[in-house]
Amino acid sequence: MGSSVETLEFQAETRQLLRLVIHSIYSNKDIFLRELISNASDALDKLRLASLTDADLAEVDTADLHISLEVDKEARTLTVRDNGIGMDRDDLVELIGTIAKSGTAGLLEKLKESQDAATAESLIGQFGVGFYSAFMVADKVTLRTRRAGTDSGTQWESDGEGTYELQAVDGLPVGTSVILHLKPADSEDGLADYLAESKIRQIVKQYSDFIRWPIRMEGDRTDADGTTTRETDTLNSMKALWARQRSEVTEAEYHEFYQQISHDWLPPAETIHMRAEGTFEYEALLFIPSQAPFDLFSRETKRGVQLYVKRVFIMDDCEALMPNYLRFVKGVVDAHDLSLNVSRELLQHDRQIRGVRRRLVKKVLGAVKDMQSKDADRYTKVWEQFGRALKEGLVEDTDNAEALLGLVSAASTHDPEKTTTLREYVERMKDGQDTIYYLTGESRAMVENSPHMEAFAAKGYEVLILTDPIDEVWVDQVPAFDGHRLQSIAKGQVDLDESADDDKEGDAAKAQREEDFAALLPWLTTALSEQVKQVRLSSRLTTSAACIVGDAHDVTPTLEKMYRAMGQQIPTVKRILELNPTHPLITALRTAHDAGADDPALVEIAELIYGSALLAEGGELPDPARFTRLLTDRLTRAL
Repeated sequence: MGSSVETLEFQAETRQLLRLVIHSIYSNKDIFLRELISNASDALDKLRLASLTDADLAEVDTADLHISLEVDKEARTLTVRDNGIGMDRDDLVELIGTIAKSGTAGLLEKLKESQDAATAESLIGQFGVGFYSAFMVADKVTLRTRRAGTDSGTQWESDGEGTYELQAVDGLPVGTSVILHLKPADSEDGLADYLAESKIRQIVKQYSDFIRWPIRMEGDRTDADGTTTRETDTLNSMKALWARQRSEVTEAEYHEFYQQISHDWLPPAETIHMRAEGTFEYEALLFIPSQAPFDLFSRETKRGVQLYVKRVFIMDDCEALMPNYLRFVKGVVDAHDLSLNVSRELLQHDRQIRGVRRRLVKKVLGAVKDMQSKDADRYTKVWEQFGRALKEGLVEDTDNAEALLGLVSAASTHDPEKTTTLREYVERMKDGQDTIYYLTGESRAMVENSPHMEAFAAKGYEVLILTDPIDEVWVDQVPAFDGHRLQSIAKGQVDLDESADDDKEGDAAKAQREEDFAALLPWLTTALSEQVKQVRLSSRLTTSAACIVGDAHDVTPTLEKMYRAMGQQIPTVKRILELNPTHPLITALRTAHDAGADDPALVEIAELIYGSALLAEGGELPDPARFTRLLTDRLTRAL
């Protein structure tokens, strides 16, 4: 030992803050070791850099920079040792003796205002007091250090109450040793046995596996003969693939790492390796799986990628870095400029994190776009697995709606097996067509057999067949693709006349039909007023007697049911009954009405026509028993 012991007091505010750190802030006490290893790693980084830039340190030995963990079960101490840059007395007073020296009062005020541990921990993260998490698990902390380029060292020691002691010490090696005098294990207080080798290995593997420097620890090993020896093991893999150049990483290494973080034994469909430099540096290694997980659409599904700060694990499922519709993406993001104690709440509002998220989203969507243009088979498989989730982005992410629309692939009447992109649909559009037609439904068979399809099929117009529940939502959110409006063939008016001659002939025929049905249509509208808001003639039917359509901006019945299933009460939307003026049933109804509008049987027939149209589109009858009785009565009379 060197000079006499110097006892210094913590400031009053600092004592308050220290008590909060020890007793209130951290819910997971295991992170103390993460914090100390991260500090040690920083010290090694600083020595490596200083040896290259400081002539006075050029002779410092940097051949075996490492971190050592040492357990003394008799003394109940755990030591975290590094041979990094070290500190002198002034460094200790500045960096450790004064906690959060700039802003302590402000932090304390915010902590008093916060009502929960998560908020408090997020505030602590802004002021960087991770070293003091050691007092959660230790009654006393002793720190011995010697700065590179100096001859003497310093010892700092405190029980975390009101004072700390400083003392000059001779004979210390360059670097820092943090000696924790551990509290007894206490499961009720969340204190594990931090002298147990298995526990230490588990914490290092979880939080510090990718630290670039080896983390070593001695342990007992027993061979086949029962002989026990002491061996030194390296606890961390140090294989941070994202920190290496892509050209230096093999596909086998990518696959192995993907398996490790995703627990998916199939190779990923795509690997995205990126690095950003500038005001906010980070590296990212992302994977698009080749198969969707079974819980992709479960409410309990966790999403987000793993977040690291300078190779130190911070959290799984960092939602702030990846939107919900990309929840299937796996990977890691390693940010260089975040606090280790950054919380989920802070990340949600961090401007730089939002910038990282935007770039990650563009990279993922760009990778899928590249597949679409360069490897159609791989793109098709990815879309089959994740297209439904990606289409959620058309509702959630307006900033990337155009990019997402370019990725959309859907079934259509053009091909009974292959899907089509919107771009391919536009390229096949008929001369003079400026609208992209679609129809939503529960299945392809139901859509193809819908009465709404008849005129489009007869005149050769391609119609997109949309059968995912999310299709009901996004088609109303997206006004157009490449200047072409999207229109449901079950909504609004449809005009498929293809030439000027057709227009002239059609106008004359339409006027005649309107005159022929002038009495029937208002009568039917009144008779079916509880079910529909209007009855009109149709231009979209060729073989069916009737169909039901909505106005251009009406909510569809399927979407109406979806809203109600989610607990949202919306008013019932009355729709429009369209009649085929050339169908024998409709012409017979017109004739019967002209002969006697007071015949009660006509109302029953009107109900049957409406019910049949409802069933044809896959709808549910409001009163199935009444419909069945009316149908049975009519059939009986016909025999």
